[in-house]
Amino acid sequence: MPDSPTPPRSRLRRLGRLTLDVFVVALLLEGSARLLLTSDALFRRLASPYDEPSWRLGWLRRHRGDESAYPFSFDRHHPVRGWTLAPNLSSVEVFRGKRLSSNSRGLRGAREYAVPKPEGVLRIALLGDSFTFGEGVSDEETFARQIELLLPGVEVLNLGVHGYGHDQMLLTLREALPLYRPDVVLVGHVTDDSLRNVTTFRDFAKPRFRLEDGRLELEGTPVPTPAEMLARERWRSRLLDLVAMLRARVEWRWGGRMAEVDHLTDALLSEIFREARAAGARPAIALLPAWNELGATQAEPLAGEAFVMEVARRGKVPCLRLRPLFLEGSRLGAEYERVGHWGPVEHRLAAGGIVDFLRRARLVP
Repeated sequence: MPDSPTPPRSRLRRLGRLTLDVFVVALLLEGSARLLLTSDALFRRLASPYDEPSWRLGWLRRHRGDESAYPFSFDRHHPVRGWTLAPNLSSVEVFRGKRLSSNSRGLRGAREYAVPKPEGVLRIALLGDSFTFGEGVSDEETFARQIELLLPGVEVLNLGVHGYGHDQMLLTLREALPLYRPDVVLVGHVTDDSLRNVTTFRDFAKPRFRLEDGRLELEGTPVPTPAEMLARERWRSRLLDLVAMLRARVEWRWGGRMAEVDHLTDALLSEIFREARAAGARPAIALLPAWNELGATQAEPLAGEAFVMEVARRGKVPCLRLRPLFLEGSRLGAEYERVGHWGPVEHRLAAGGIVDFLRRARLVP
């Protein structure tokens, strides 16, 4: 005799109990994840510089309750790029006694640049991250300002902003090209920049591009303000954050994301070169050695350098590798900052190398 069908009410009770069990388990897991990520010691063990939750949760731990918080007091919100340098700063004390100024349009340094560009003026626009911006040094010590001093009559616009990836550099360029009409666009590349291209949070929330059928598609704009970010974090699942952090460790350890990083970096740099040329500017790129690269003694290009050099070669873009110049300086007794950012010595050395490069490439007289 066949079993009698389960009454509808019985099935509903079972479904209700199952739903309740799932909810309780999820609640326990969420609570455990929040407890784990609250511990400073455990968070430091789990956090990594290669995943978005680590950066976002690190920012949250530093700035909880501060709705105006950015990595630095001189930052301001930018709805497209995430953050940028505040305008009209006058000799603000930063970086342990260094001085920072910005002009009325938020470029590093007090100098104003005429818009539209005057006839007969040669103008170089520098794109880059904290090394181009000059984190750790005063305005006059940045390699941007040093280049300007070495090339009288040439205007050098420092568009660098700390923490930027190539995606934010491309967005900066799109704003700058019609405004400043540069003759040369020089990208100051640091190896870390490529890793920033695949995340939507770094020093703060940021946009990113994705490749769709070979096209760069922008997502994540408008970028939320700090107040909006803090409001969202109240409801974000820490369990999912924890899973993402653990998964990122596995993916980076086994090389699962480097192909994505390289593919996107290639596309972004190529687009920077293309858009610069379309606006009448000549693109170029300078590879800025940082951190452990300054300790590498091999004269041959490192893997990251070789990759960018190949992108530049295919795009027929002049490319400067500064590390051999730094290596020669080291042989002569120079000592470099290998933990933090460049000091005045490194900026002066880079400026001299870049000026020689610009002349050899006939980008300046």
